[in-house]
Amino acid sequence: MPDAEDVRRIALSLPDTTEKIAWSMPTFRVAGKMFATLPEDETSIAVRCPKEERDELVMAEPEKFWIADHEAQFAWVRARLAAIEDEDELRDILADSWRQAAPPRLLDAHPELGMPPGE
Repeated sequence: MPDAEDVRRIALSLPDTTEKIAWSMPTFRVAGKMFATLPEDETSIAVRCPKEERDELVMAEPEKFWIADHEAQFAWVRARLAAIEDEDELRDILADSWRQAAPPRLLDAHPELGMPPGE
């Protein structure tokens, strides 16, 4: 089961990522644009997720994903760290969120972080 230190290590390994405290919690940004946070005493992560996809995620795996009330109007979803299977799944979740926030120059420079297989 991944923990907050795994989130931090993996997020900071993504290109041009920095960590900044905001709203009294760690946030991770690519080129200054936030793509992940560690809320709920660092027991979950909040990541970018297109609204049409996040509803499907929450319905498919409600024990893992949920939408915080104050984020409902934004394209974000929460994931419980205890429900994430392993570091590979955590890396996929963070990389997907990173792609949504990263500027085109970084996406072009790091094709290995491009769209997941099958998309």
